[in-house]
Amino acid sequence: MNDHIHSEGSSEEHDHGELGDAEYAEFMELAAEEGFDLEDVEGAIEAAGHGPLPVLAVVGRPNVGKSTLVNRIIGRREAVVEDKPGVTRDRVTYEAEWAGRRFKVVDTGGWEQDVLGIDASVAAQAEYAIEAADAVVFVVDAKVGATDTDEAVVRLLRKAGKPVVLAANKVDGPSGEADASYLWSLGLGEPHPVSALHGRGTGDMLDAVLEALPDAPEQTFGGAGIGGPRRIALIGRPNVGKSSLLNKVAGEERVVVNEMAGTTRDPVDELIELGGVTWKFVDTAGIRKRVHLQQGADYYASLRTAAAVEKAEVAVILIDASESISIQDQRIVTMAVEAGRALVIAYNKWDTLDEERRYYLEREIETEFGQVAWAPRVNVSAQTGRHMEKLVPAIETALAGWETRVPTGRLNAFLGELVAAHPHPVRGGKQPRILFGTQAGTKPPRFVLFASGFIEAGYRRFVERRLREEFGFDGTPIHISVRVREKRGRKK
Repeated sequence: MNDHIHSEGSSEEHDHGELGDAEYAEFMELAAEEGFDLEDVEGAIEAAGHGPLPVLAVVGRPNVGKSTLVNRIIGRREAVVEDKPGVTRDRVTYEAEWAGRRFKVVDTGGWEQDVLGIDASVAAQAEYAIEAADAVVFVVDAKVGATDTDEAVVRLLRKAGKPVVLAANKVDGPSGEADASYLWSLGLGEPHPVSALHGRGTGDMLDAVLEALPDAPEQTFGGAGIGGPRRIALIGRPNVGKSSLLNKVAGEERVVVNEMAGTTRDPVDELIELGGVTWKFVDTAGIRKRVHLQQGADYYASLRTAAAVEKAEVAVILIDASESISIQDQRIVTMAVEAGRALVIAYNKWDTLDEERRYYLEREIETEFGQVAWAPRVNVSAQTGRHMEKLVPAIETALAGWETRVPTGRLNAFLGELVAAHPHPVRGGKQPRILFGTQAGTKPPRFVLFASGFIEAGYRRFVERRLREEFGFDGTPIHISVRVREKRGRKK
């Protein structure tokens, strides 16, 4: 079931993703026979074959135009933009592409501007974002100039030692460039004059970003090939028992546990030996809420969760089984899936449930978590230690699924049988067919399918379900992209 093909040694010489040279040559021959544009096929394999993408954090004080700049970088209006500081949103990580290179962008907009807590909140936000990033865009309002808060962020950036690109925003014309030049005084090198609103200068700034970003994230995941401990992000909403679980797993009090939600302030990385193996647990428990920062605190928690997930290979999501599954629980699951991490769902406080609650919980899981039915599930009690021994096997199962690769020949035999037995529905007098495909990447598994016409979302979900039935992929999201053959490319 777990056919692994490790091509790390050869992957530096080509961009075939996980395909070896012989497999790639054979595949391209098949694509040529079917009339596909070979450059398009090559691009599709390269896009799907990438490992984890480098991460760019966009930081700066409130209302300098961070979210507007993020929208400009990703090329669509997704980050919420409002004129008041402290606008919160659920999603903080986006995927972007510039000059053929792909990377992730972490938007750190949404700080609650509070006279008493501004320095603390800026520091907390910037620290979490910078920690997860490979490079940073520091946005300053060129019209206002450098403020004390900007200077505080500069000190954080220096301490972190990450490459920084300085964006002098709100330079709408040549007259504003003099304002931008004053920002040399921050000591971060050349200020790039940009207008996030109008797009002016953003191309030059992004060229500088690409120079600052590594080809792949600095974080090299642990594992047999590298020898470091595997990283596990322990995530979930505040007061769900993450710190208690970590202490129980560690067998000692390593993290402060308090009834008050959000006791954990700083992310704690713990090396813990389980089942004869050392694992690195990243504790991401909620943040202490300040009276003046109620709205912002939820945002910090989501930003920090995103930072932990970016650093991890497996996300263990803790759910409070004694309460109804919340929208926040669902958002956290979605965040881990979108980040492409292996997934385990642990239902805590299981020992407190009566028969009636268990019945309703099972119904809730079917309804709310149907889309991640593939994730291993463990029912635990962080308080008593019940079923804690089941956690490691579930994590190992998820990691095995995350790293599984199906050889191209075997995949195409499977696709041939599938299409013959269950053809795509006829639409508009035509019946599109999946012609062939390959798995170009792992961690998570990424497939590229080549088709004669548009493949509907329902049929894609059917293909994913059958892939799971045939090859496993327990505990991992699967990415499937479909390329359609252009009519003019068809060879007779």
